[in-house]
Amino acid sequence: MKYRLSFGYFTLLCDNIVEVVVDEGIEMNLEMIEECHQFVQTHITDDFGLLVNRVNNYTYSYEAKLSVASYEHMKAIAFVYYSQDTKDITENLQKLRAMDQWNCQIFSGLELGWQQALEWLQSELSTIKVET
Repeated sequence: MKYRLSFGYFTLLCDNIVEVVVDEGIEMNLEMIEECHQFVQTHITDDFGLLVNRVNNYTYSYEAKLSVASYEHMKAIAFVYYSQDTKDITENLQKLRAMDQWNCQIFSGLELGWQQALEWLQSELSTIKVET
């Protein structure tokens, strides 16, 4: 199921995987991050994975970088990039948030990365369910 937010789309690919597609040219700010958190609280009740599809070019404010993807039940996050610029932005975000110890992977969308990202998330989430 696909949901329109003020800055892009959230799609529930299955019960526990959410795809995020941010609109072209957006600068994600704290209000938008709060909108993300409200969506997750409303639609996700258990452990989940996030598939960030960076098909569009967008940036984050510094404050947004510090709070993006801070979800209690998020167990894995996959980023799919389509250009060197979006890969660099994603890697810099990971470095900034290293203390959060995200369980994450980056995939090239130009090399079937979206499908690989989805399969990786499914694998990570199935492993977590077995362990608990």
